[in-house]
Order: sequence, then structure tokens, then C-alpha cells
Amino acid sequence: MMGRTRTLALAGLFGVGVASLFAGGALAQFVDLPHRGQMNLHDPATPVMEKLVSLHTGLLWVIGLITLLVLVLMLYVFVKFRASANPTPSTTTHNTLIEVAWTVIPVIILVGIAIPSFRLLYFMDRTKEAGLTVKVTAHQWYWTYEYPDFKVDAIDSRMVPLEDWAKFSDADKRDRPRLLATDNPLVVPANVNVRVLITSTDVMHSWAVPAFGVKQDAIIGRSNETWFNVVKEGLFYGQCSQICGDNHAFMPIAVKAVSKAEFDKWIAAQSKSAALAPATDVASAAPATPAR
Repeated sequence: MMGRTRTLALAGLFGVGVASLFAGGALAQFVDLPHRGQMNLHDPATPVMEKLVSLHTGLLWVIGLITLLVLVLMLYVFVKFRASANPTPSTTTHNTLIEVAWTVIPVIILVGIAIPSFRLLYFMDRTKEAGLTVKVTAHQWYWTYEYPDFKVDAIDSRMVPLEDWAKFSDADKRDRPRLLATDNPLVVPANVNVRVLITSTDVMHSWAVPAFGVKQDAIIGRSNETWFNVVKEGLFYGQCSQICGDNHAFMPIAVKAVSKAEFDKWIAAQSKSAALAPATDVASAAPATPAR
């Protein structure tokens, strides 16, 4: 009887926590989603992504100008050296100045590209003064999130089965789209450096959230590190970016960035749930294959 009471209490706390979390998600001012026909990058939500977008934009200008220059040179050659205008072709075989120029100029351009690229790689690689550490464990085909800094249970995150998603309201379907909606998002505070330790229990996966500029492989027996700092509250989606088996396409990622006060409140609720949780046999708790 006591075990049944504790289980009911746990279920009640968990249900209230999940309901309040997604109720807040429905009112979020920003939901990052891919759009049909989208050709550009996602709106940046972290300093890393802001720098990636800036580098990408700069390189587009460089590529565009080089393409335009090559096109103009080709048209010039086609017109000036056409057979009707040059009945006697030139017999010039080399030009030292031109040969030096077409070697030195590309080298200068590549060095100019390499310097900001290496600066960005270094910035992405270093987690400075992390305010929160999250462990992400990949499985076929779902994610597990752990908060080592707090006494809370690990949280499994699976795609919402399509038959359950079909019962969502129109507002929920808009904010929690088909094949991207999860039962439990990763909850993090906004404007805090979050260190993410990523590993796997089976095959190779990849944890990727486009709006964060984050894509890190999950490899069994190895812990890879990345970080992000979400500058605005909202709900952000990603997917496993490494083919990992039959249900690779059904392994979405949802990250909910909330205020520090809301995060502390959520952590407190999770801690209460962990304190009430009865011991569970690991073998009996093995997850089933996710429903599509």
C-alpha cells in the first residue's frame, strides 16, 4: 500500500511538472523550427551560432566576388580572343607576373579565411566557466539527459508517437511539430554557459541543434564535450545527425531554454520526484523500441 501511494505521488508530481513545462512552451515567444523551402541557416540562439552565421555571410561575399571575377575573365577571353578577331593566335606560353599573382592572391585569400575560422574553432572548443553541466547519452533510438550537479533522476527523451501527436491541439502541433516533438525536452537556463558531455551506449550517434551551432558525435566508451549559451528563452529542435539504424529518423532533440528562476523551480520539482521514486529493477525498466 505504501509503495502504491509513493508511486501515485511520483506520477502526480511528474505529470504536473511535464504539464507546466509544456504549458510554458506553448506561451514561449520563440520556437525554433525548420521551414519548408528554407535555404538559409537557422536564426542564431547562441554566441557560437552568431559567429558561425557571421563567418558564413562573409564567406558568401568572398565566394560571390571570386565567382563574378572568374565569369568576367571568361567573358573577356571569349570576346577578345575569338577566332574572328584573332586570325593569328598568340604564341605566348607563360607570363611570370600573372603566374606569381594567381599563386599569391589565392594564398592570401585562404589565409584570410583560415584566421577567423581557427579563432571560431577555438572559441567553440573551450567551455568557459560553465554554470551547468549536462550529460547526454544516446541510445537506439532516444536520448537520456542527466544533471550531475543536482540530485535528480535521469530523463529519457523520446519522440512522441504519431498516434499521440495526432491528438494534440492545433497550437501544440504548431509548437511541437510532427517527428520533432518529444515527451521530455532537455531543460536549461537561458544566458548560462552549459557544458554538454555526450556519449553513447550502442552505436555512433550525433547530437545536433542547428540554432545553437552545436553538432557533436556520441561514441560508445568516449565522452565528447561541447557547450552552448542560449541567449533567449524558447523551444529549440534538432535531430540525430548520424545514421544509427532503422529508427534514425525518429530520434529528435528538443531543448527548452527558460529563465533561471523557472529552471530552479523545475529542478526542485524533479528533486522531489527523485526523492519519492521507488527503487526500480534496471532489467525491467529497459526501454522498448520507439513507436513511429
